[in-house]
Amino acid sequence: MKLTRAVIILSVASFPLVASGQDSDWEGEAELGVLITTGNSEETNLKGRLALLHETERWRNLLEARSAYTEAEDETTAERYRGQAETNLKFSGHQYLFLRGSYEDDRFSGYDFRSSATTGYGHRVWEMGEKSFLDLSAGVGYRYNRFEEPDEDYGQYEDEVIGRLAGHFDFALSENALFRQKLSTEIGLQDNNTITESETSLQASVVGDLSMKLAYRVTHVSDAPPESEKTDTETSVSVLYGF
Repeated sequence: MKLTRAVIILSVASFPLVASGQDSDWEGEAELGVLITTGNSEETNLKGRLALLHETERWRNLLEARSAYTEAEDETTAERYRGQAETNLKFSGHQYLFLRGSYEDDRFSGYDFRSSATTGYGHRVWEMGEKSFLDLSAGVGYRYNRFEEPDEDYGQYEDEVIGRLAGHFDFALSENALFRQKLSTEIGLQDNNTITESETSLQASVVGDLSMKLAYRVTHVSDAPPESEKTDTETSVSVLYGF
């Protein structure tokens, strides 16, 4: 059932990929590293990530999947899976319309799963060269989360209309080094539960298509499930392979 929900949400967000994909020119990166977490799961574990980008004159399509898993003495101590897809329809210079879907299954967050689908307007407000830019976007959508245990206020499910604000900043420090900052917040317009995510990273080329990456990620849930921490952090050191 979880896999089915994930496929439905990501399919809704990425259906224009087939229509816009006039060629097979995709770029991507595969990532493997060590992840240190605090909050609902305090562990050192392995992380994996795959990200794909396809861009044409009119469309920009992004897909990402990530996971983290740790097992100690035959007991699972951390388990997290996440997928997201976004497609952008570009118009009038650097402006675009976006459609986005995300799904996350974090075994120790108090949620059985979290999911959302949003659409709205974005603008590349600054660009310098091929690697430095600032994208800002705003939109509305729908959130559907299932709790591990029934909540006294919401029951088994939390569903509501949400507003989404996001920013993505890339800055090329040199030909071989890149600073990246991503920030997003999804605000519940009925129950006022706000989920904010920030990821700061620095990556540098090592040799050929291999790079090293240092990243710090923070997730804050303003109205977290009972007996769950509101803030989770992840610090990671990983190797990237670009293709």
